[in-house]
Amino acid sequence: MRFALAVSIALVSVTTDALAKESLTFENDIRPIFRQHCFDCHGAKKEKEGELDLRQVRLMLSGGDSGAALTPGAADESLFLKRIVDGEMPPGDHRVPPEQVAILRQWVNDGAKTSRAEPHDIGPGLGISAEERAFWFFQPIHRPDVPPVQNAHQVQTPIDAFLLSQMEPEELTFSQDAERHTLIRRAYLDLIGLLPTPDEVDAFVRDDSPIAWEELVDRLLESKQYGERWGRHWLDVAGYADSEGGMRDDVRPWAYKYRDWVIRSFNDGMPFDQFITWQLAGDELAERPFRNMSQRNIDKLVATGFLRMAADGTVSKNDDETRNQVVADTIKIVSSSLLGLSVGCAQCHDHRYDPISQLDYFRMRAVFEPALNYKDWQTPDARRVSLYTDEQIAAAAEIEKQATEKEAARNTKQTEFMDAALKAELEKFAEDLRPQLENAYRTPANERTPYQAALLKQHPSIGNLHPGVLYQYNQKAADELKKLSEEIATIRSKKPPQQFVRALTEKTKETVPTTFLFHRGDFRQPLDAVSPGGLTAASPEDSPFRITDAESKDSSRRRLAYARWLTSGRHPLVARVLMNRVWLNHFGQTFVSTPDEFGKLGALPTHPELLDWLADEFMRSGWSIFRSSVWKLKPFATQS
Repeated sequence: MRFALAVSIALVSVTTDALAKESLTFENDIRPIFRQHCFDCHGAKKEKEGELDLRQVRLMLSGGDSGAALTPGAADESLFLKRIVDGEMPPGDHRVPPEQVAILRQWVNDGAKTSRAEPHDIGPGLGISAEERAFWFFQPIHRPDVPPVQNAHQVQTPIDAFLLSQMEPEELTFSQDAERHTLIRRAYLDLIGLLPTPDEVDAFVRDDSPIAWEELVDRLLESKQYGERWGRHWLDVAGYADSEGGMRDDVRPWAYKYRDWVIRSFNDGMPFDQFITWQLAGDELAERPFRNMSQRNIDKLVATGFLRMAADGTVSKNDDETRNQVVADTIKIVSSSLLGLSVGCAQCHDHRYDPISQLDYFRMRAVFEPALNYKDWQTPDARRVSLYTDEQIAAAAEIEKQATEKEAARNTKQTEFMDAALKAELEKFAEDLRPQLENAYRTPANERTPYQAALLKQHPSIGNLHPGVLYQYNQKAADELKKLSEEIATIRSKKPPQQFVRALTEKTKETVPTTFLFHRGDFRQPLDAVSPGGLTAASPEDSPFRITDAESKDSSRRRLAYARWLTSGRHPLVARVLMNRVWLNHFGQTFVSTPDEFGKLGALPTHPELLDWLADEFMRSGWSIFRSSVWKLKPFATQS
């Protein structure tokens, strides 16, 4: 496969040894180390430990309670470095690695330089430096020019040109044409996950039509197995499960509807921007009230099952801690699947590697909290949306009326039979004892006197008399009651079956909760109220996240605004993440080898220009996975 070959020759390390630099600067080399090890105590919080602020060089020079922390040109005299070398800081068992200590030492000895003049006022928190915002993943998606190549005759799509442009400097080119039996095998495995039959292989090999390959791909894209194959990839990303997890691992009775909707969406070629929007906010698009719904409205609710895939332990332990864990896990699924970032660290403190603040995390939480309000929680069963129509409700009520009438007649007969059995049994006892036994029998068990309880225990043929043993006294009566019970059950079985949707919905616009930032992520220690928002570093300056009054109707509309913002075509993360996943699922290798982590802890892209071209083309094509698949499969028609 040409991609595997291109990756093998283009994959190079972009990691630079900071010690080899001619000049280290605070912004490029030191701030990342401080973010990882020091800012929790000396920068992120309003109150700084020892009144020492490490966010700027000038603040280090001003120092804290122990005096100046930095002496430019003299590493051995710089207090902050002494504390680090002596193991006093960071506190506890946390240590700065030796290679980072060496970088700090070189920077100080070289004069503690900065990249630019530092601002006088930097405000609270860590903020985002220009260097952090310049990280490739947070940059806008720009469509690169298709590069020129020497072997232009081998270029069938722009993808070929991008790959060849990195192969030709190494004096490499594409392999020879693949055999047709290899091509059909690749197409089948890639698109539907099944091997072609021998007859299908023979037919394709003999087909000399110039459009045979295109017709094969089209036929596979139209097969129901395509949705099953590719829907599975998304279900893996969403964390699909048929049970709730935890110790009890309760079954999720209606989860399969979300699975089936995902498969149908792939088979129907649903544009991916719509696919995302329905999953994040289908309930906010569906018409209310959720009664007598069209199939389209039902599908919108079913799609929100994406936000119900987190393990939900509130089935068995419905406390605040468990509820907040469900919220955190839901945010994790959204961020890893759509943003390609792990934001969980920012729940307790500013992210130590990526420019994601704790405030950013709770702004994102505020987007989802109207539907996941831990103070007004709904357990999984309570969140179900019934699909019963008014017509079905009326039909079920009429059937229940018939069953109730017949049940009342049966109960009357049962009372008569039991009274007869009691009378017959009482006649076996002395006449003066009969009233006492009958009175004790007819007194409810929880109201009997000790004497009555003892009396019935002494005479078990009376004390143990109940409908379940009626056959011992009157077999014919027991058979009649059994027949009536079966008839009642048959009547009730004719009710229209009630189905539910495992959805995420908001109660009303008036119940929108206030989201608070939690001190170190502890819900028991709420701090300031926060507004909904997206990640600051990923927010285009000309397209900020906002919720307009016009969008406020039956719900907060926060998730709908968020979904539209993510799929606006301006967001730098989503299309890159999705194209990376599509390429991975087609070829088994991809541009960023950590598909859930595009941040500093993840891998850098092997072909950033091609990834951006694909992301841009994906959005221009109407967010079509179908068209994206055709682009990626077309080169296989002639070459290996």
